[in-house]
Amino acid sequence: MTLATCLDHPGLHPGEEGLPDALADRGIDPRVAAWDDESVDWSEAGIVVLRAVHNYAARRDDFLRWTRQIPKLLNNADVVEWNTDKHYLRELGERGMPTIETVWLEPDAGLTKHQVHTRFPSLGDFVVKPAVSSGARDTGRFTARDAKSRMEAIQHAYRLLQDGRAVMVQRYVQSVDERGETALIYLNGVLSHTVEKKAMLHGPLASPGTVSEELVGAREATEQELRLGELARAAIHGYIKSRMGRDAQLLFCRIDMVDGDNGHPRVMEVSLVDASLYLGTTENGLENFADAIASRAFW
Repeated sequence: MTLATCLDHPGLHPGEEGLPDALADRGIDPRVAAWDDESVDWSEAGIVVLRAVHNYAARRDDFLRWTRQIPKLLNNADVVEWNTDKHYLRELGERGMPTIETVWLEPDAGLTKHQVHTRFPSLGDFVVKPAVSSGARDTGRFTARDAKSRMEAIQHAYRLLQDGRAVMVQRYVQSVDERGETALIYLNGVLSHTVEKKAMLHGPLASPGTVSEELVGAREATEQELRLGELARAAIHGYIKSRMGRDAQLLFCRIDMVDGDNGHPRVMEVSLVDASLYLGTTENGLENFADAIASRAFW
């Protein structure tokens, strides 16, 4: 079997360095290979598990073509295509999953800078990011209280639109600064562990894409978070079934959520492709993931 990374980041996610040895202990002969390495014969790759494929957003078309040639890809190639464009949040929101309110700016709408401007919040901080991105790349936090920041937001969004990229505009959730984000990590449909992530985006006067080092620690999920996790998974699998005509088991699923203005958690992102699973934050994380992969390898 093969753990897929990319030439830009050929190693595994932090905390996954021991994964090949853990898989070998389970009778699997693993290797690590970059999806964009043309010297790799993927017909001999066996089961391929997506790991640190950080550059997929910049090369999405190439990446999706590659996923379709892999007979046994985890997660499924059709699921991957859907999840690599954050319009999936709109679909899941329509299926009842609480999300962050989002204004979508589409490149084919031909918006002027003034029209972009009118779609920004009139008060407070807000976030502008492309619908196809990995991590916090090309993501900026801005404020309506500062004319310079608002102008930079307009220019940033307009550049993305001119490049043919759809743009998301979301009000910045202040609870992120106070309590961070929560990520629920499911492996083969079972909750493995929960982590708390500190805010990554700098203040609204920083340049787009300026992020802090990710600080993550394990903790127990609250009952509200667990309920939202199950609601989100029901929406995800309902959509997968409608899209593919059948449900699909997900090897890994990370659901990121924050506390909304009313104190109830809302989903910020569902990661099924380039998801750091923060295995090093919990004692059994690495073993759980190795077990999950092994159960699929010997399915």
